[in-house]
Amino acid sequence: MLSQGNPHAALRERVVGSWRMLSWTRRLPASGTRTDVLGAHPFGYINYAPDGRVMVFVLRSDRVRPAHSPPSPAEKLALFDSMFAYVGRYEVLDDRVVHTLDGSWNELWTGTQQTRLLHFEGSRLIYDTPETVDPMDGQLCTYQVIFERA
Repeated sequence: MLSQGNPHAALRERVVGSWRMLSWTRRLPASGTRTDVLGAHPFGYINYAPDGRVMVFVLRSDRVRPAHSPPSPAEKLALFDSMFAYVGRYEVLDDRVVHTLDGSWNELWTGTQQTRLLHFEGSRLIYDTPETVDPMDGQLCTYQVIFERA
């Protein structure tokens, strides 16, 4: 059980558990253009364990199965570009959760902190990010991710 002296305990308790991704959109601040990051219906989960660990795994729903094993170099690249995954620790603060990454699908993220502004709409967990650089194309953007309890 969490300490009663922790002002973030109630929010942390609400976040703990498994969440299924419903949508993940990217907005370009310069134009306001909004697009789906990994397609209209990404397949993904985020799990917040009571011990402070977080695991994220997301795939495009329309991934192409390689023709053979092992995949060709082009197929490997397509598989890499159609996924997103990391593990680490998390800390819940007033209006955000900070993920400190121990490992990531993109080694540039390993060892970094990723901040997610969070709020709830009914039973849905919603993340918004501060402006950041998209790791796939280098553009300045913000993200919004919507989850429901798994």
